[in-house]
Amino acid sequence: MEALPRETIVDVLESRLREDILTGRHPAGSYLPPERTLADGYGVTRTTLKHAFGRLMQAGLVETRHGVGTRVRDYLRLGGADLLPMLVRHSPDWIGEVFEVRRSIGALIAERAAARATVGQRAELRTLLAAVGDAADADAVQLADIEVHRALARATGNRVYVLLTNTLFNAYLPVRAALRGPFTDAHVARARLDPVVEAVAAGDEAGARRAAEQYLTATERIMLEGLA
Repeated sequence: MEALPRETIVDVLESRLREDILTGRHPAGSYLPPERTLADGYGVTRTTLKHAFGRLMQAGLVETRHGVGTRVRDYLRLGGADLLPMLVRHSPDWIGEVFEVRRSIGALIAERAAARATVGQRAELRTLLAAVGDAADADAVQLADIEVHRALARATGNRVYVLLTNTLFNAYLPVRAALRGPFTDAHVARARLDPVVEAVAAGDEAGARRAAEQYLTATERIMLEGLA
């Protein structure tokens, strides 16, 4: 068993500030109160506050200008997809929007992979598909399934699709344990994914797109039932 991580005061303060920003208590474009006021209000030292600010700056939620103050950034206008894991952790409502992108991008990736996959990539897809059916438990099946989708993205020959695939999977991380529904039976999971891989291996672009749409719609429904 792995030891559970212990929350520090900086962790707690960062979480509280992040929540206040994402819920609109500190709206985009506004300046946070002076450091001394915030530190006193939260009952922490200014050093602790500065550490929390540093994390929020790395997350893209605030920006600090010397002599001016700390301002809340408009993350919807200026942020990138790297914010998705944090936003999903903040509000499960985001996962529905992630799934919508997953459906459209996933279908397009399958279509492009069918058109562009090399002989070696088609063989790799079949090998990775077999690993889904051989996986020992739901967690292993889920991870094996992810590797098939990464390979589909690579088979498009477009590295942006690879990065988008990684981004979408990273967005699942905060709630991944609740999304194991489609992967509880390894043989069923493989059978569900098999038409996608076979259409790609056959170079059937339209068939790959249809199969991917069906696969993504079916697994999304099961995952959302798990979240509910």
